[in-house]
Amino acid sequence: MGDLPSFAGFSPDAFTFYAQLGDDDNNHKTWFDEHRQVYEQAIRVPMEALLARAAADRFGDGKVFRPNRDVRFSRDKRPYKTHCGAVIAFRDGSGRASRYVQLDAAGMMAAAGYWELSRDQLERFRRAVDDPDTGEELAALVTAARTGGLEVLGSELKRAPRGYPTDHPRIALLRHTRLAASRAWPRADWMHTAEAYDRIEAVWREAAPLADWLETHVGAALEPRRPRGG
Repeated sequence: MGDLPSFAGFSPDAFTFYAQLGDDDNNHKTWFDEHRQVYEQAIRVPMEALLARAAADRFGDGKVFRPNRDVRFSRDKRPYKTHCGAVIAFRDGSGRASRYVQLDAAGMMAAAGYWELSRDQLERFRRAVDDPDTGEELAALVTAARTGGLEVLGSELKRAPRGYPTDHPRIALLRHTRLAASRAWPRADWMHTAEAYDRIEAVWREAAPLADWLETHVGAALEPRRPRGG
């Protein structure tokens, strides 16, 4: 493949493609193959151009996730994802927080954080949350992120993790099994322009204090990632 074009946003065709793919009658190989050129030109190539610009801005190299779903362990057997996601620093062993961007029929979102924690990472995360100094620091960062309009998300246990009291002052954070900050936007005209990159980059930078905390107090996994399906 030759040099990528400069990122100039996503055309309306990208959003229309996912609106149509979201129809179960279209979510099959024949339809996707018939519309593959739209996927390539309106979605994959611009997303790779976005990642190239992010790399030039020193966020690091990224990848576009494949459009196929892993249906081996899922009741949902539709073969194609109804969104396009791209990520920087995911499962690369570095301990860097991931930067993520996603496009679907409804709009776009961007996020930064740790999308999954190995067992040893989760242990360090909980110890740091439990510690009054580092735990209060994280609580303040979460509050600041939410005040700034970011959504702080991550899978949560229904109960306190083993060994921690249910009335712990930071029990909500202790129940997290991953942590990230994100912002989503409904479809808008700026998504069809280079302004889309500026908005995404702003989220990554706004989430940087939370990402820095994770990198400092949790860091890279020290044991192999456990495989999972779905």
